[in-house]
Amino acid sequence: MTKEFVDVLVIGAGPSGCVSASYLFKNNVKVKVVEKTKFPRLVVGESLIPRVMDHFAEAELFEALDAMNFEKKLGARFIRGEEICVFDFSKKFGEGWDWTWQVPRADFDNTMAQEIVRKGIDLEFETEVLEVSFEGKNSKTIVKDAAGNLKEIHAKFIIDSSGYGRVLPRLLDLDTPSKLDPHSSIFTHVKDINRPEGEEGTQISFDILETEVWLWVIPFSNGNTSLGVVGPTDFINSLSENKDNADALKNAIQKSDYYIKRFKGTEFLFEPVKLENYSRAVKRMYGDGFALTGNSSEFLDPVFSSGVAFATESGMLAAKLYLKESQGIPVDWEVEFTQYMKNGIAVFTTYVKEWYTGNLQTLFFHQPENPDVKEKICSVLAGYVWNEENPFVKKHDHVIANMAYLLNMQKEQSPE
Repeated sequence: MTKEFVDVLVIGAGPSGCVSASYLFKNNVKVKVVEKTKFPRLVVGESLIPRVMDHFAEAELFEALDAMNFEKKLGARFIRGEEICVFDFSKKFGEGWDWTWQVPRADFDNTMAQEIVRKGIDLEFETEVLEVSFEGKNSKTIVKDAAGNLKEIHAKFIIDSSGYGRVLPRLLDLDTPSKLDPHSSIFTHVKDINRPEGEEGTQISFDILETEVWLWVIPFSNGNTSLGVVGPTDFINSLSENKDNADALKNAIQKSDYYIKRFKGTEFLFEPVKLENYSRAVKRMYGDGFALTGNSSEFLDPVFSSGVAFATESGMLAAKLYLKESQGIPVDWEVEFTQYMKNGIAVFTTYVKEWYTGNLQTLFFHQPENPDVKEKICSVLAGYVWNEENPFVKKHDHVIANMAYLLNMQKEQSPE
């Protein structure tokens, strides 16, 4: 069996892995990336939020991505019957990027992967991790390539960015149940032949069919659009008597007064994919010689498009902390990695929970709008969930519920 020696082994070539690898490489760290699949490959998570742009810029991946001319995402629209709430990222509390992208992830991830290869980073596709063992912080990882050849990779540190593959959580028994209720989704792409001109045709939208059920519409610059339905797992399973994903998604589209004309009868470009009970969590996010990033650690819910942002945030942070430690500077991984990430995850977890209780929807659709409140919520939706100058970050655990309660009380007390 051949042996290879590197400083850092990155498992997974998605956004988290590419950000980690690119940042380490530019800081003269010997890094190797192994990816189980062959790119391009289909993956969910096509709506980004502005916080990710900071990471792509710092990892020197922005220019390659920008050259692809992906659809720009300037905000997000939420629809509930005849009510509409639009968030504009340029009108948010605090500093930060005012835009991001809506992307077919197959193309997006492949662009990043090819860019790190172009930089000179060793990336092996179709290479599966079979075993991992540790001696102190040093690790030995056995991988198998597409031809069935085995290899030992010796590393001083592992960054697990394997996403839904969850390599180290599986191998090291780190999985734990999510604190969120079980939800599922079904999605596909369509050729958007009835797409309207202008902003209406390109704006990402979330159409609320019921309090806990919503349809996503994510237009791409290539003329295709991603369509998906999200809801409690029991509801998603009830959309088709024979459990046919295509029928289920068609039935969901039928429930949308806003989009039924645009998408009724539109041919699906691939058999709709179902993700069941997708929320994930882990017992711990790091250990001697490794860190878990992105979906390998936590995945919440697609409603606010936080997945890629947490992936790149944790990937960048893990790379920086490894680099710091390799330079002989003490690192408190519990405080600097776990607690930092958990603080941001807690904010988004509150927003996801309050979305499904209906409290956040009460704030979104209340008229007249409160511009100050909207700006502060917009900053959270843009991914700036560590900015504690924002009271909707600092007091996230009660501010939404309290405001929704007051608004509902006012509504009940106001004369018809």
